[in-house]
Amino acid sequence: MKHTYAISGMTCQGCVASVSEKLMRVDGVTEVEVDLASSSAQITMDHHVGLSYLAAVLPDKYGISNPSGSDTSMDLPEEKSKWVQLRPLFLIFAYLFGAAILLRVKEWNANEAMLDFMGLFYIVFSFFKFLDLKGFPDSFAMYDPLARAVPFYGWLYPFIELGLGLLFLMRLQLQFALIATIVVLGITTFGVTKTLLDKKSIRCACLGTALKLPMTEATFIENAIMLVMAFWMLMA
Repeated sequence: MKHTYAISGMTCQGCVASVSEKLMRVDGVTEVEVDLASSSAQITMDHHVGLSYLAAVLPDKYGISNPSGSDTSMDLPEEKSKWVQLRPLFLIFAYLFGAAILLRVKEWNANEAMLDFMGLFYIVFSFFKFLDLKGFPDSFAMYDPLARAVPFYGWLYPFIELGLGLLFLMRLQLQFALIATIVVLGITTFGVTKTLLDKKSIRCACLGTALKLPMTEATFIENAIMLVMAFWMLMA
């Protein structure tokens, strides 16, 4: 499908190149044709991408909007269905909590259950990132400050999650794993918080690019749960 959008803020061919490059980073966008004279962009997509996702990748000096008089109704369901989109995230958390409890139900130990949950969390979330290892770094860099500054970190991140998951489940180097959790998720939580405060609408990469989840307060809560557990275990 192909859509035409109005682009504001462009003054030269350098702007055209910048806008094109940024828009091509959006998952689902396959081709971008930007025209300086008409201040417009024709964007080809393999599935519909909401206007908010396109706007989120552009620097503040540029604006993107539907041409005057065009139908914007295609973007409305995206906002209305936000909580529906987040259902997979809540379902995964329910399964993780349930699995951690069942593993310790005969000999209950809250600390051991927390370690099991943290290990399962990392293993499951890294799995989704590995489904699209090529596309994940760009999505992650949209809100993680370290991944934005050091692109290689975005490629490395799924492997970090997998490694931490194994350390928790195998009870190896727990203090290192807890400190690494605080550092890694602390950086991401900082970026998530800034994104929410700036009221930007971008895609959350917590489950990779396989599931298209909007960045919301739920993403902050997800990281906060892991951080609280990590601090708790370090002080225990």
